[in-house]
Amino acid sequence: MHITTALHPDWERSAPDVMTDGYSLEMTAKDVDALRAAAPRIVPDTPIAITFLPGETMAARIDAAVLVRSLGFEPMPHLSARRIVSHDELETIIRRSTTEAGARRMFLVAGDPPVPAGPFADTLSLLRTGLFEQHGVKAIGIAGHPDGHPAMAGEALWSALEQKCAEVTARGMAPLIVTQFGFDAEPFFVWLRELRRRGIDAPVRIGVPGPAGIKTLLRFAAHCGVGASASVMAKYGVSLSRLLGTAGPDKLVDAFARGIGAEHGAVRLHFYPFGGLERTVDWIGGYTADRRAQS
Repeated sequence: MHITTALHPDWERSAPDVMTDGYSLEMTAKDVDALRAAAPRIVPDTPIAITFLPGETMAARIDAAVLVRSLGFEPMPHLSARRIVSHDELETIIRRSTTEAGARRMFLVAGDPPVPAGPFADTLSLLRTGLFEQHGVKAIGIAGHPDGHPAMAGEALWSALEQKCAEVTARGMAPLIVTQFGFDAEPFFVWLRELRRRGIDAPVRIGVPGPAGIKTLLRFAAHCGVGASASVMAKYGVSLSRLLGTAGPDKLVDAFARGIGAEHGAVRLHFYPFGGLERTVDWIGGYTADRRAQS
């Protein structure tokens, strides 16, 4: 884990003092104005992931990563293997992200398309090009799925995660696992215990939905295959019989704060701002201040 702790020393501590300490954020290339507005309220050096959406250009994603770096944060561009059309396009993305935005980490996913647009079918095929370490990337983010995966089940999902962590490590980089979001803490605890039992000691960022409209949260849950039954949402503080209004992750983050222990290894939070980047940043600031006042 030494490479990751060198990038962010707060990973030396398994559990943060307040659960929102050391958080990371997600944004799209369209969120640049929101990021500029929220920047004064974001902790310096915060990792900010830039998603790889099909409707956004390479130039727009790289410009967003450059902005992240210029504002004093740590960019983590996403790459979607099946959406990359050629080896040259991949090399260009990595080269420009590292040289123009100073990116030291990237997050890799296979992507949604059932048929690859180019030569890359999955995360391993991206890693095996050797381009990341050649361009000085130090850490690689890979996806974790505590709620399961719609296209892969059980042991196959664990095997894929183990292979990716091993490949990243063998190439001299640090694996960092970023999970899908969820509404119930318990599946995350179960998944983290199994992760550590299998000897995977990579740091983990748990996906947390930012405050958003209830219908928006349920829409993203359905799209991403995240459990959102009536009982799960009740734990989160939402009644499925009353879908008006918004909901924040207060109860979920409180549950993580109570339940995360040394047996879970190094764990931090990663926020998906479905209700808007500024709203999520404001929620994090308010939550952190309230919990510090209570301690």
